[in-house]
Amino acid sequence: MPVLVTLLGVVLALLALLVAGLLRSHAEILRALHDLGVDLDPGHAAGATTRVGSPTVRSRSVPSRPERQGVDIAGETPDHDAVSIAIVGAKHLTLLAFLTSSCSTCLDFWDAFAAGEPDVPGDARLVLVTKGSDAESPGSVRKLAPGITVPLVMSSDAWDAYDVPVAPFFVLVDGVSGNVLGEGAASNWAQVTSMLQQSLEDAGLVDGKGRRKAGSSVKFRSDAVREERADRDLMAAGIRPGDPSLYPETVDDVDPHGPPP
Repeated sequence: MPVLVTLLGVVLALLALLVAGLLRSHAEILRALHDLGVDLDPGHAAGATTRVGSPTVRSRSVPSRPERQGVDIAGETPDHDAVSIAIVGAKHLTLLAFLTSSCSTCLDFWDAFAAGEPDVPGDARLVLVTKGSDAESPGSVRKLAPGITVPLVMSSDAWDAYDVPVAPFFVLVDGVSGNVLGEGAASNWAQVTSMLQQSLEDAGLVDGKGRRKAGSSVKFRSDAVREERADRDLMAAGIRPGDPSLYPETVDDVDPHGPPP
């Protein structure tokens, strides 16, 4: 009998150590996910009232990654149409928002983007990226997408190319240099804005007030729009690239008829 009691005591002690180890591992996993921006609070599930802008989880950038280049994205729309987005070589910044149709924090972003395209620091173009149909339901994405006017691409290859660790995750790419300027997880748009602003300041593209610095290498989207409009107007007037009138040497080259009387 004493031997049996001793054995039971040893078994209980081993079970207690095992439970303690499991609890410690669980706590470490939750802490790591929290640091990456994943909100596991059941109160934030679908149907909860928390919206974009509520400070539930702090943003987390990824400063330890070496400088790396962005890549173009190819995939399909939720309606199975092929789509390709040029990232590198574009004359503007691109903000890639990696979302899923299931995470509760992502749902807040889906709703916010459906309500209207937000103001993105640096006037970057916003592109939404989900995993491909091999890992994401096109039907679920379609239900979230009505009203969204920004490009939406389903591409697991894009997630792999940008080494996305968690959703929602945001990557800012400078199309002119092709460099990834900043990246990180965030649970609301205010955190995204703060992270992007810091990335732009670190890259020397804007000042502390978010204004574009003179001589910065990035062409903001508003500049690109003006250039496209000017090109259309010139083409409509019959003036094509290389036309002598684009390179005047005298006033007569600009207007051979001279000023009106």
